[in-house]
Amino acid sequence: MEPESLYNLLQLPKETSLPALEELPQGEKKKYMLPTSRKDPRFEELQKVLMEWINAELQAEHIVVRSLEEDLFDGLILHHLFQKLAGTRLEVEDIALTAASQRRKLEMVLEAANRSLQVQEPQVKWSVDTVFSKDLLATLHLLVALAKRFQPGLALPSNVQVEVITMESTRNGLKSEKSVEQLTACSTDTDPPSKDVFDELFKLDPEKVNAVKEAIVTFANQKLEPLGLSVQNLDTQFADGVILLLLIGQLGGFFLHLKEFYLTPSSPAEMLHNVTLALGLLRDEGLLDHPVSPEDIVNKDAKSTLRVLYSLFCKHKLQGDTDRTPRAAPE
Repeated sequence: MEPESLYNLLQLPKETSLPALEELPQGEKKKYMLPTSRKDPRFEELQKVLMEWINAELQAEHIVVRSLEEDLFDGLILHHLFQKLAGTRLEVEDIALTAASQRRKLEMVLEAANRSLQVQEPQVKWSVDTVFSKDLLATLHLLVALAKRFQPGLALPSNVQVEVITMESTRNGLKSEKSVEQLTACSTDTDPPSKDVFDELFKLDPEKVNAVKEAIVTFANQKLEPLGLSVQNLDTQFADGVILLLLIGQLGGFFLHLKEFYLTPSSPAEMLHNVTLALGLLRDEGLLDHPVSPEDIVNKDAKSTLRVLYSLFCKHKLQGDTDRTPRAAPE
């Protein structure tokens, strides 16, 4: 392919430099988004929604993303974002100054993300190479996947598509192929976005919120009674994770070994360890429909605590009622 034909295909001015393409080894491929796709309003809206989402998640850490291409490539922000979303800690260096250490950090973060997303190599639309090279398309695929996994209620613009040119270096020169990549799914009028029940609940009269709390406290105390424990204040007594772990064990019919958690936590770090372990157990059972930050539980956030306990209530209390005597569904 002649250079002039290539530049016409990519709709680029002739003075534009494409060093990455010129250095493309034989047998390798590289994707380029067409400028018309970059200017598409839906594509621009998708970037805006994802940036606002990341900034909201990382607000407490004073992290602000202004460009998905320029700010995420080195793994620093992806590191903080994944830890916040997954409620886990990654053993990677906090500050990576050299390109080699940044790449190594990004690789470890993406490995953890891929495990959490349960994606295999043929399915993955991003890689260390593409994200580190500031490939916007690959970065968007990654962020959309994380949003679907951890924030399914996030209102992403539907049916975002981009046109790409895939260039391949062969013995006979460059070969091109034009295609369309789907970033977000199509939506239908018959499938409106679901509302978060807890956001709606906390908009109601406080008496109704308290009624829900009382029902869950009664349920928890019934299960904790054999251990000689009781809950009086739902908002505060679950902050250290101890009663939450014991309740999960009682409901699941198992006991956690004392070496796995702190029975008498004496620091916020130990409390965070307990709560993170508890949330991991709940995620393994598929009980958390919305992401919950362990920091919010430790900080006694009423909505987050109630969300976690309600997930247990729904599975065990309501299921138990169904197994015994048919009852009307609770309001």
